[in-house]
Amino acid sequence: MQPTPQYGRFQMTREEVGALFISFLSFMLLLACYYMLRPVRDALAATLGAGSIKYLSTMVFVVTLLIVPVFGWLFARVPRPLLVPGLYAFFILNLGVFALAFGRYGADGVTGAGWARAFYVWVTVFNMFAVSVFWSSMAEVWNEPQGRRFFGVISAGGSLGGLIGPLLARIFVAHVAVSGLVWISAALLTGALLALGVLMRRTTAIAAASSTKASEAPAGKTLEGLKLIGRTPFLAGIAVLVSLGSFLGMIVYIEMARLVATAFANAAERTQYYSSRDLWVNAGAFVLQLVLLGQVTRRFGVGAALIGSGCVVFAAFIALGLDPTLAMLTGLSVLLRWSEFGIAKPARDMLYTVVPAAAKYQSKNVIDTTVYRGSDMVSGWMQSLIGRLGVNLAGWGWIAAAMTVVLTTVAAFVGRGYRRRGGK
Repeated sequence: MQPTPQYGRFQMTREEVGALFISFLSFMLLLACYYMLRPVRDALAATLGAGSIKYLSTMVFVVTLLIVPVFGWLFARVPRPLLVPGLYAFFILNLGVFALAFGRYGADGVTGAGWARAFYVWVTVFNMFAVSVFWSSMAEVWNEPQGRRFFGVISAGGSLGGLIGPLLARIFVAHVAVSGLVWISAALLTGALLALGVLMRRTTAIAAASSTKASEAPAGKTLEGLKLIGRTPFLAGIAVLVSLGSFLGMIVYIEMARLVATAFANAAERTQYYSSRDLWVNAGAFVLQLVLLGQVTRRFGVGAALIGSGCVVFAAFIALGLDPTLAMLTGLSVLLRWSEFGIAKPARDMLYTVVPAAAKYQSKNVIDTTVYRGSDMVSGWMQSLIGRLGVNLAGWGWIAAAMTVVLTTVAAFVGRGYRRRGGK
């Protein structure tokens, strides 16, 4: 019997090379789709007005609560080879409806505003579930040792998509308007669906795996996860980090929407602005993940990465308090997202490596969905109430700086808990 061909230092078989390429391609196309839609969503939110964001965040939270049980029910009963293509095809159909609506009604008028609100909620929820579906598929295509070897490469495909999406949006928005960008996003998502279909056909074990894994998504996880967080201070600390980060992010998001609505005349110009910002964000986050994150966590530990991230954000909000302009707010937004996606979010994910399996799945799922979206909703309403006191952009900079001190203190607490559980 001839030995299986090996490729490069990764010692990959021919079958693994092909499957890894298709997985990389699919995730790249999926996130390129999302990051083309994201600046459109943010531009439409600015068009609707900063005051509408608290209502939109509430709608996202309610829709998330309604969909999570349905999502779990589907995953428990529908084989993945049928579920994944079906969900992606449903998302593509939705995009077609939005593209037709924006083409007919526009995005700035009264009728278009109704579609813009629905689009904001849809894109926010779509991102969460589309990415979850993708990684569920990867968990079935690849076994555990393969996952440790290849998931980092597949994630890099997503980072590349995060660069391609806003770049395409910036290039094409002036020529095809908002409706055209949505059509292009639908084409990208169709490419991701086709790549996943090819991957599933190439993977002979997936049918058997689906029949055994379909029952692994028990119902009632939201309540169980909340109970687990409530009785575990370490997990509660992670939830507080997410909530405080949501509040800081919402300050930047709402204030930026307010200023952008004044600085740019229409949705196309606002989309170009937001796509430029996302391009800088994703490029910087990719470099941080590739170059800095591993060095920091290996040399200084996960807790140090979280504390360092908080210190950087604290300095940025101090700068905003001293120079409350759109230019400074834009720079702060980029830096905040660099810190979140390049350092803080990967570091928070590492925290789950020292907790039991139940906490990894139940608590993380609740924190990443219910806690996160609920915090967005509460943050939007809190900012609206505080804003009625006459707080301006400089005031928000100082308030956010004070909140960052609290966040960094909680990060130190969580870092100590991580070390006590055997982490570094």
